[in-house]
Amino acid sequence: MPNPQNTTKDFETLIEEAKTSLDKLNTPELSLKESLAIYTQGIQSLEEAQKLLEEAKLQYTQIQMENQ
Repeated sequence: MPNPQNTTKDFETLIEEAKTSLDKLNTPELSLKESLAIYTQGIQSLEEAQKLLEEAKLQYTQIQMENQ
């Protein structure tokens, strides 16, 4: 049985998670600890999204080189 934590999220999902984190950070009632946890989650989502974007760019470049 696959481990759900090892599944890769798609780019759009990661961006939505980051947006959700940003929305939560605009809540004035958050404690510092909660804010840091939410901020960390948002940054992790953005870093994963950036990796996916870089992989897509690499694939695009390889396809372009093959078609020349």
